[in-house]
Amino acid sequence: MPSQRRLDLLQSVAAAPLLGATPLRQRLRAAALEQVRVEGLAQAGFSYRIVALETPVGETLRLAGESLHAPWMIPASGQLTALACAVCTVGPLLEARVTALFREKRASAALALDAVGNELLFAIARRAQDRILAEARRQGLSMCGELRPGDPGLGLDAQAAVLRLAQAHSVDVSLHGGHTLLPLKSTSMVLGVGIDLPVASWSRCDHCPTRAKCKLLARSVEAVT
Repeated sequence: MPSQRRLDLLQSVAAAPLLGATPLRQRLRAAALEQVRVEGLAQAGFSYRIVALETPVGETLRLAGESLHAPWMIPASGQLTALACAVCTVGPLLEARVTALFREKRASAALALDAVGNELLFAIARRAQDRILAEARRQGLSMCGELRPGDPGLGLDAQAAVLRLAQAHSVDVSLHGGHTLLPLKSTSMVLGVGIDLPVASWSRCDHCPTRAKCKLLARSVEAVT
């Protein structure tokens, strides 16, 4: 991602309110955001592909030589014709700086920077989704549903296939130990693409035990209402 777009991403995160934060947390977050800007810690990027499905379409979806067991992706109506597979990352510099801050016994600064890293990753994932949606619409297609490996409806063992389909190597994201993404501030996702797809009746957040307290989810809902 070009440097200007990284700066725009950082500015968009900085402009978003931190719901329910104390004044101290607000100050720590502002300092962390400034640190990211000054030290160039946000090496954010994403890669994706919209890959056509082989037919017939069933609970195990086959595409480009890969198989994903993703029954939640089967729509109630319309026609699922492809999957968009994406990988997003903040890059390795931010997590390295967090580690260094902990070693310097600056835990508050480290935690604030780590939280900003999560916000940046959430924001880059939203941008990737927007790009995918725009491409799908140009092809006269619709998009619905999002799953990430390890969610209900898509096993963690799908991680390697999703990375291959998304060409994760192009943004220097790799898999460690079969499940862990490197850099750690990275994520992968799968979205349904097709013809006349209905609005999904489920969310990957539905079964999360911390859903009620999730500030990122609250921010996402606020952004679209």
